[in-house]
Amino acid sequence: MNVGNNERKALELRSLIKSSGELELSLAEVAVPQPAAGEVVVRMEATPLNPSDLGLLFGPADMSSVKASGSPSRPVVTARIPEAAMKAMANRLDVSMPVGNEGAGVVVEAGASPAAQALLGKTVALIGGAMYAQYRCIAADQCLLLPEGATPADGASSFVNPLTALGMVDTMRREGHSALVHTAAASNLGQMLNRICMKDGIALVNIVRKQEQADLLKSMGAKYVCITSSPSFLQDLTEALVATGATIAFDATGGGKLAGQILGCMEAALGRKSKEYSRYGTNTLKQVYIYGGLDTGPTEFNRNFGFAWSMGGWLLFPYLQKIGPQAVQALKQRVAAELKTTFASHYAKEISLAEVLDPAMIARYSQRTTGEKYLINPARAG
Repeated sequence: MNVGNNERKALELRSLIKSSGELELSLAEVAVPQPAAGEVVVRMEATPLNPSDLGLLFGPADMSSVKASGSPSRPVVTARIPEAAMKAMANRLDVSMPVGNEGAGVVVEAGASPAAQALLGKTVALIGGAMYAQYRCIAADQCLLLPEGATPADGASSFVNPLTALGMVDTMRREGHSALVHTAAASNLGQMLNRICMKDGIALVNIVRKQEQADLLKSMGAKYVCITSSPSFLQDLTEALVATGATIAFDATGGGKLAGQILGCMEAALGRKSKEYSRYGTNTLKQVYIYGGLDTGPTEFNRNFGFAWSMGGWLLFPYLQKIGPQAVQALKQRVAAELKTTFASHYAKEISLAEVLDPAMIARYSQRTTGEKYLINPARAG
């Protein structure tokens, strides 16, 4: 953080979609504000590349058209935006946007309030956007004090994945279900959800694409794992639903037939236990929440699951607003208490801010491959 003329400067990663149809990624030099009474300045040392971050970082750009320019310390990356996608980008055209939902680091400056002063010199996790930066000024109440001995890397993913996984379980309970289904289940988030469900005694049906992903989850203790590429997938899923009674699912894929297949298998499982025929299907509500977009195609389904069903969207931040500050704080405290066990995250590689804009690196982390999650260390030299 350079100090001069009472204005401090630091680097921050920015994503810009131009009205000309071009994505531009760069490291901008921005002012670091003096913290207000209830704020702190955090030296960022760890921030993950989550799928939600990649969506803002790249937008709908054709990443096969990537071109690099600039210097090694201040790289610039450009890519073409397909013309068909430009209309949906109208509200962000020519606006340079900071990226990064969450991260962790050390508080190096604090405002005058007791809450802010209590964090000075402490290692904290934080959420609130603009985390792909060397320094972040943020309200003290948006920070989570990490346990003694925890590093910024330990706490970098303390919010999005942990609170999403806990939110799924909480939503299940609030809506009267007793077991749940999760797709793309071998992900970092999926592994967390498995640990929560095993700890809390909740039956979980995991859906994955490949045998090796199923083997990974079973090695962690998962009991019900179904593989979409298996010829017996629908039968296996139905049997798992009969065994667990799961009637709520969280789907990370979004597009394709999977959400509809889950509802169909839920209906088949419920039908086995039903003693009466009804042309309207079973009376038990079957719910699928789509919370991701790994498949960007249309969501397709055949209505073979009666009339007691619902399909909709689920996002973390509206959920947190809905449950209120007291409930959110309880979730955060659980994350802090189980940071190195239930909510432990693992990363394939740590990279600098400049390396985020390396075309070869982009080609690797943008694949969102299971077990290949990347961690940015903004304090690391390029």
